[in-house]
Amino acid sequence: MEQSNKVMVIDLNQSGEYQRLLGGEPQTCGMRSGRVYLKAGESCGEHSTGEREEILVFLSGKGLLLIGGEDSFEVGAGKVSYIPPDTIHDVKNTGDEALVYIYCVSPV
Repeated sequence: MEQSNKVMVIDLNQSGEYQRLLGGEPQTCGMRSGRVYLKAGESCGEHSTGEREEILVFLSGKGLLLIGGEDSFEVGAGKVSYIPPDTIHDVKNTGDEALVYIYCVSPV
């Protein structure tokens, strides 16, 4: 399939749920992106980046970025996290309000 080389502008919706932003090929050259909305106490679920790198841009709330069951980092509004390839991780909302962030995943 032919990959897109077009500039896009995507509106974030105001709903309190997951929103897919970029779906990878053929929409992009491989990047995927979405907006995640975690209610108090929720987590996105442990998963691996595999052969991809990922950036998380936190828009609101507070929580923990859990890395491989060993390390944790405080995250929340105004923070950005980089996750290298082959890294098992999870994001958990530890606050009383929604933890909202945008992820961007790209092949290495």
